[in-house]
Amino acid sequence: MTAGDDDFWLDEDAGPLIRPYTVTAGRTRPTVDLDLLSLVVATDRLPPAMDPEHAKALALCRAPTSVAEVAAHLRLPVMVTKIVLSDLVDRRAMTTHAAHSATDPTDRALLEKLLDGLQRA
Repeated sequence: MTAGDDDFWLDEDAGPLIRPYTVTAGRTRPTVDLDLLSLVVATDRLPPAMDPEHAKALALCRAPTSVAEVAAHLRLPVMVTKIVLSDLVDRRAMTTHAAHSATDPTDRALLEKLLDGLQRA
């Protein structure tokens, strides 16, 4: 297999063979505080140059989308996704909003109902 062969970078079972530190340029922490439920949405500003992951994230976030959902669609670890999204927020190509929840996420009754629903699925 030659270095120019596209099959070299794709494993049918695992997907693209790109290391997370390549996507994040070696960074391990986002510059913006994001959690899994934070909502991100693209603005009208486009950065002059973007990596493919940044472009995909922008395309996914035309409407408010959670960080968890973006990570799932990009098929990247959550921390890598947070770094990609924080890059876009820093470049003003994306805005972020904390998810508003009417319930307490540490409410024991709520967590038991969630666990029960997951066990039934």
